[in-house]
Amino acid sequence: MSAILPGETIGILGGGQLGRMLGLEARRLGYRVAVLSESDGPASQVADVHVRSALNDLRALRTLAACSHVLTFETEHLQTDVLEDLEGDIPLRPSPAGLRQIQDRLTQRRFLAALGLPQARFASLSGPEDFCEAVRTVGVPSVLKTRRDGYDGRGQVRIAEAARVVGAWEALGRRPAVLEEFIDFEKEISVLLARTLEGEVRFFPIAENVHRAHVLHLTRVPAAIPPAAAAEAERIGAAIAAALQHVGVMTVELFLMRDGSLRVNEVALRVHNSGHYSFGACATSQFEQHVRAVCGLPLGDTSLLTPAVMLNLFGDLWTDGTPDWRAVLSRPRASLHLYGKRDAAPGRKMGHVLVVADSVEAASDLADGIAADLGVPR
Repeated sequence: MSAILPGETIGILGGGQLGRMLGLEARRLGYRVAVLSESDGPASQVADVHVRSALNDLRALRTLAACSHVLTFETEHLQTDVLEDLEGDIPLRPSPAGLRQIQDRLTQRRFLAALGLPQARFASLSGPEDFCEAVRTVGVPSVLKTRRDGYDGRGQVRIAEAARVVGAWEALGRRPAVLEEFIDFEKEISVLLARTLEGEVRFFPIAENVHRAHVLHLTRVPAAIPPAAAAEAERIGAAIAAALQHVGVMTVELFLMRDGSLRVNEVALRVHNSGHYSFGACATSQFEQHVRAVCGLPLGDTSLLTPAVMLNLFGDLWTDGTPDWRAVLSRPRASLHLYGKRDAAPGRKMGHVLVVADSVEAASDLADGIAADLGVPR
């Protein structure tokens, strides 16, 4: 494979903060950046070319492809059949075939089951005729999740009693769904890795995630988990990447159980919120690594330079106007990352803070102080 070298153009499907940070790192490396998105936003602000259109408009995709040397994406909410129409014209990395395996939750669960990987019990639920069998298979408590377009806690309802399944399905708009066993886990962790076209895999340090209201609140690195669990998590990540013939960065979220075993929660074939710590705490960020992988360049060093905590900033902080960023900027070991979003809304990710220190515990204390000063709800 001939490498796509700096000076050429990387096309990014999606205009959010992940595309923005990909674009920033690509431009630092000397690439041009083209973005396809429906509106002006985080990614288009750093792009050389902005194709303004719906993500699944084939004409717009062809326009993006015509001015790019490789296409990648920052969101999985894409139509793979439309992307497949471009495969003979330009490299698409990751591939539409891999994306097809993970963007539908039921397809992803069946894919993981075929690999023999540990996960929650699950059952398909498309209509009332499926309710009894699904509950019999999965049991309660359980979680009903839409098969597509669920993220940040959206598209899911926890169910404590079998009789609640009908109401939960109706609350989700009567959409095709998956009923999953509720997992009582000790910790959630993220395995972040990059894989090249030749199959080389390189892992980032495993991250430990803390959620509030089903949304990632903060990430601590390195994760405080047993070495055996870390090794097994990496084995699972590598197996999924190889089975998908993945190229680029990908993330596997896993539950660490109280007995030390693991369960796969979900797979994301892209750079990930839980990997933001790498943008400042690692020798190579997840965004630079993704650029390297999709462009056929050697992968970078993923060593952790310092323990770190990443704290998400949500639109709730803007309720009374722009937050007082002195709470962050007055602390020399904290860095502020804002995404350039014009409209703040409750629950909307507006930025993050990266805190580094000599230990995870010290970084956590600093992050807690910043959160308190900013008024982040406990």
